[in-house]
Amino acid sequence: MSGNQELTTEPTRRRLTERQADTVRRLTDAAVVEVGETGYEGLTVRNVARRAGVAPATAYTYFASKNHLITEVFWRRLSALPPVEADGALLERVVEVLRDIALLVSDEPELAAACTTALLGTDPDVRELRVRIGVAIRERLRAALRDHDDPKILGALELAYTGALVHAGMGYTSYARMADRLAEMAELILPEPPRVR
Repeated sequence: MSGNQELTTEPTRRRLTERQADTVRRLTDAAVVEVGETGYEGLTVRNVARRAGVAPATAYTYFASKNHLITEVFWRRLSALPPVEADGALLERVVEVLRDIALLVSDEPELAAACTTALLGTDPDVRELRVRIGVAIRERLRAALRDHDDPKILGALELAYTGALVHAGMGYTSYARMADRLAEMAELILPEPPRVR
């Protein structure tokens, strides 16, 4: 690799050159299309590689499993969210953060279900991304909570999100409805604003 070749940091297994980062992007884009057509059960890294125009062996150098690949898709979407706005009322800020996260895959039911399953995977690469996702969600919630950054409130909001994700993944509610339910949970969890006399 030449000394002036730009490196791009990717949340996969290593630092990637621009060309390698493009391959990873093509694979994650192809995974979204593939899971939309085949569902999680029919998804394979081999088929995603074919759709992306990449050799299966190359795909496996970046992604250990379909769970790793789908978790990467979720991570990329979460990472692409704009920064949390600092203005507005506490409840509005927290609801906005929860809604943004809940709606990342809500318009794509097959992908949403695949993300729920993939995020529960036990692969080491999935575990690493799951930690990054958890930290990113916690930081977004902390930014929304600002002065109300109580560990109990933060923990309750995280559990509400995780529970809602599993609830939707089990088919008990839609991912779009999950966003509304999370707003209701935030209202129950957050302290009431002081009353103006």
